[in-house]
Amino acid sequence: MKATVDDDRCRGHGVCLTVCPEVFDLGDDGYAVTTMPEVPAAYERAVREAAAMCPERAITTTS
Repeated sequence: MKATVDDDRCRGHGVCLTVCPEVFDLGDDGYAVTTMPEVPAAYERAVREAAAMCPERAITTTS
């Protein structure tokens, strides 16, 4: 699975980082970034949860 953050939609709420800090972080600009090009299977559930909880719907996941 891959996870991407849409820079135009993200507003830096940090919900994704709270849900899955292993995959998401906040960049120098205060907006979310992914820290892994491929999400390990152990984190897939948390990444999907982070995407569902994102208030701006800025996270996209692909298989």
